[in-house]
Amino acid sequence: MPTPSRDYIKRYLIARDKKLTPLIESIAFPTARRNRDIYAVLLRSIISQQLSGKAADTIHARFLQLFPAQYPHPELLRKIPLTRLRRAGLSRQKAGYLKNIAKFSQDDDLSYAVLTRQSDAALIEHLTQIKGVGTWTVEMLLMFSLNRRDVFAVDDLGIQNAMRRLYRIDKQGKALRLTMQSIAERWRPYRTVVCKYLWQWR
Repeated sequence: MPTPSRDYIKRYLIARDKKLTPLIESIAFPTARRNRDIYAVLLRSIISQQLSGKAADTIHARFLQLFPAQYPHPELLRKIPLTRLRRAGLSRQKAGYLKNIAKFSQDDDLSYAVLTRQSDAALIEHLTQIKGVGTWTVEMLLMFSLNRRDVFAVDDLGIQNAMRRLYRIDKQGKALRLTMQSIAERWRPYRTVVCKYLWQWR
């Protein structure tokens, strides 16, 4: 089946949800890039959690410098002392999570060729077995590394804030998420595209 053009997707989304018109008309169509090193993506995601972009970049660079060729091969990451990871700026908890990912990559298969064949739901279920890797982390991987087009990150704070503003939603908690999910049904099968528009618009 041919890949739909950008113009087709934009027309489709505007037809389904007029509220998106000003975003789609004023913001460049979101770019799509694949990153086949899922192991490295997961490590970077853990390091970046709850940090500003600049702080995450700094700590990630220090982390990579701990390893030959600046690549944390699983066997090396599992052996490195927690004290060295802490000195790079990682919390004890995050350091433990990184080691969990390294162990999982040795016990299981994190190769792009294997993971890309799994459905979104199956991948979320599979990767959230790793302690420290939550649903949001896998959703970001699906959106930005695997280029899955129909992922909706309902728990992402940026998406929540953007949708509150665009749709004038005055709800919190479960009621907010249910309203967001109902609205996002209009965007299928391009919910990822709309999320990327919302992040840029916000």
